[in-house]
Amino acid sequence: MHVLIVGAGTGGLALAHSLRQSGIGVSVWERDPVPNADTGGYRVGISPGGSRALRACLPGELYELFAATCARPPARINMLTEQLRELLSFDIEGMGANGLDGEKSVIRKTLRRVLLSGLEDQVFFGKALSHYTHNADATVTAHFEDGSVATADVLVGADGTNSAVRRQRLPEARLEDTGIVSFGGKLPMTPENEALLSRGMREGMSLVMAPRGFGGIVHSLRFDRDDAKFAARWPHFVDALDEDSIGWALWGARQNFPRDPSGLDGPPLQEMGLALTRHWHPHLRELIRRSEPSTLLHVNVRTSGTLLPWRSSNVTLIGDAVHTMTPGRGAGANTALRDAALLGRLLAETHQGRRPLLDSIRAYEAEMLRYSSEAVQASKKQMDSRDLIHKPWTGALQLAAMRAAMRTVDAVPLLKRRVLAQMMRVRGEN
Repeated sequence: MHVLIVGAGTGGLALAHSLRQSGIGVSVWERDPVPNADTGGYRVGISPGGSRALRACLPGELYELFAATCARPPARINMLTEQLRELLSFDIEGMGANGLDGEKSVIRKTLRRVLLSGLEDQVFFGKALSHYTHNADATVTAHFEDGSVATADVLVGADGTNSAVRRQRLPEARLEDTGIVSFGGKLPMTPENEALLSRGMREGMSLVMAPRGFGGIVHSLRFDRDDAKFAARWPHFVDALDEDSIGWALWGARQNFPRDPSGLDGPPLQEMGLALTRHWHPHLRELIRRSEPSTLLHVNVRTSGTLLPWRSSNVTLIGDAVHTMTPGRGAGANTALRDAALLGRLLAETHQGRRPLLDSIRAYEAEMLRYSSEAVQASKKQMDSRDLIHKPWTGALQLAAMRAAMRTVDAVPLLKRRVLAQMMRVRGEN
């Protein structure tokens, strides 16, 4: 059996490793012109469930390389007002978040380089899919815009939110604009920049709840590693190691922005960030001011609509290609990894003669639709411009109620432990 994967993102490359370990022939076709193309994105959070799925896909040593390139696991999760007053803070050390399969933060480009390791001869760049065709011998042929063609027994669309595979395979699938716009940037973790962060902010991830439905996030990324030991084991990867940094992002309903930030980048986007936060704490504004404008990126937050089951074939989809979701729960990359582990295991059963091909794909699609639909809906609830939180008067009342509830949770140890346990359970689900 040979599997052709369109898209060399997190899910597609994880699936390629899983198939390769099962002895299945695999090739990956990616539209980016080069492996290190800067296609956007910065930090990605890998949950305990996502870590276990990735570990199931990768060779042991490659998973160890992934773990070695991750930042220090977050020790705290903080909920703050825009004036940096603490509403609720969780200490997540000792909660099962720091093990080998625990909560992880990694730079997106570094993760891609890790996942490309060992697949150098199987990944082809500069290959944008035009369409695919089914053949009389039950194979499928992918046609690329540069005239290239490739034939396989199975074609997997792992080509992201704007998937060309999905447009042909599921033309009824639609993306919905949530009306939420997000943008952010990063800056190095120098002593001067670190001084802008409170002790709690230095130790993990901080979420900011501001008026008019605006929100923010600040990540402190620190890389604790023995560089000499790392260089001795992975000398070819030393040049890819990341430096300590601070990442931030802002988001809100498009109708509440002074102008649509979608067409902005660099200095104009930075100026908008400073304008939006003019009444926020000076340290938060200084993080924006000190960020290199070239690091600023914006995203129009979209989500998949409701998908009904379809008739399975030897063309299927994983990750954002089939279930784009908002970053509200940090579940996008982790759900893609879950897809890769599940589909890889089922295709291995087919390769071993234990299950017909279409039965494997049908079983994958049924289970994937079940858990991804839940994740899409849960993520959408947290990022929808129609919510009352984005309205002038009702939003102010809702914000006050949410802040009061968080302060109550923070003040009642038993309640706080229950809320934290639920958070960790959700992050650990797989």
